[in-house]
Amino acid sequence: MMGRLKYGLLASACLFFLEFSGGAHAAQKLACDGLTGEALGLKDVKILSASSTPAVKDSPVAHCLVKGVTAERTGADGKPYAIRFEFRLPDDWNGRFVHQFNGGNDGVVVPAMGLPVAASTQKGALASGFAVLSSDAGHDGKANPEAGLAGSNMFGLDPEAREFYGYKAVEFLTPVAKAFIKAYYGAAPQYSYGIGCSNGGRHGFVAAARLGKEYDGILAGAPGFDLPKAAIQHALDIQQLHAVNGDVRKALTVDDQQIVAKRILAACDKLDGLEDGIVSDTAACQKAFKPQDMICQPGQNSSCLPAEKVKALETMLAGPKNSKGEQLYSDWSWDPGIGGGNWRFWKIESPIAPWDHMPLIAVMGAGSLAQIFTTPPTKVGGDPASLEKFLLSFDFDKDASKIFATDGAFGKSAMSFMTPPDADNPKLSDFEAAGHKMIVFHGVGDPVFSFNDTRHWYERLAANYGGDASKFVELYPVPGMTHCEGGPATDQFDLFEKLVGWVEKGQKPADVIAALNPKNKDVPAAWPQLRTRKLCPYPQVARYTGGNPEEAASFACQ
Repeated sequence: MMGRLKYGLLASACLFFLEFSGGAHAAQKLACDGLTGEALGLKDVKILSASSTPAVKDSPVAHCLVKGVTAERTGADGKPYAIRFEFRLPDDWNGRFVHQFNGGNDGVVVPAMGLPVAASTQKGALASGFAVLSSDAGHDGKANPEAGLAGSNMFGLDPEAREFYGYKAVEFLTPVAKAFIKAYYGAAPQYSYGIGCSNGGRHGFVAAARLGKEYDGILAGAPGFDLPKAAIQHALDIQQLHAVNGDVRKALTVDDQQIVAKRILAACDKLDGLEDGIVSDTAACQKAFKPQDMICQPGQNSSCLPAEKVKALETMLAGPKNSKGEQLYSDWSWDPGIGGGNWRFWKIESPIAPWDHMPLIAVMGAGSLAQIFTTPPTKVGGDPASLEKFLLSFDFDKDASKIFATDGAFGKSAMSFMTPPDADNPKLSDFEAAGHKMIVFHGVGDPVFSFNDTRHWYERLAANYGGDASKFVELYPVPGMTHCEGGPATDQFDLFEKLVGWVEKGQKPADVIAALNPKNKDVPAAWPQLRTRKLCPYPQVARYTGGNPEEAASFACQ
């Protein structure tokens, strides 16, 4: 309890420093090597190094690189914990701050370059003059090597480490970062942004709900804001795929995936006015596509699937349910992204030998569901077989409710510490009242977090604002794109630039130009490399209006 009180008081002290300091700290700019916790009056912030870094290939602008730790403590599991962070403060600062929200289980300090996704066309927030912060969210993902593949999520055995991962690390570091900026540059940031994809997108959603006054703009991609529920989907996927032939990795072949994608295209590609390998009208496609039509008929052995494979896919995309038929997570959209390598990597098979070539959900996903997202946590073996066994034995009646459970020292459920407090009835009241803006993007073919879940969230938000939330939040579906990037899609775009223009100049975004990412292996060979398309704010759809079919100008958001 004292640890919780101590860290809460430190965060409050940081805010007090920012808002009311008028002495030496406010007036005196510190040199890079002068950035210390003591100099800032924050004794619990330990600077490990602070050095001037020249512009080089991997760091395109000269900046002050600060590495440090804070919130050091010993966990209930007897392990040492702290928030490790790095802060990059450019010499040519543009007066702005970006909190880089990282993905996965966190647990590593990703270099603070300020790129929301690898496929983004932007050069990175740091290179554009933003001060950028990155952290490990309060735990070291490599702290338990003896636990094998379950080691990176063993922090879930400590109640407070769970909470830091869920929301407290961002809550804690936000005022610390602003204090650093004010001390280093002699001025507070004019604008503050948060950017991230996947779990990073979830951090963005949580920050908008919990820290609505602190961030002027948030860019959230593939937001896993219902992450504990999405983890239940992992169990459903593995159980259904395993039932096909006893081997998840062989349940659906690459050719099977392509058959599904081609069948979706045959039913839906023309619905947006042009047959181009992209299904832009997702809603119409869900009505037009009939999964049962994929089942092989007597005498047919090509361009079709056995009934058991179609049943598995239909059950997976319907989302997990208990025996009462109650929905435990969202349903999913049928999209050609199902044919992509990223979709396969997450759900069916990986090229990683130490994982026994199991998909990511069967390895890292299983450990997270067992040790972080259910209460009390279940300690699992760190080998692929043990992790798969946990998912295969997951009971949707008895175990699914554990994401809402508390137990002794685990005083907060996974749904309470991982999700925005108002996720079921989103209002983002403080965020909206402050005039702040958020852009959300999500691949319709995402295999990890359902685009439908994000769409339903946005519709609930809109309902709370007279049917239209676009005055402060815009949602951009990306047809064909899988998790954050990849898939048969134009997945290279710059929504951060649009966000900055909206926040600082009142330029509300409309359509956004998306191009092909040269590194995307899922792009069909027949697509010209210069192909561009328009991403449209939901619920608009990019429809072909005539002209060069490879140019975005030939489409209109309608």
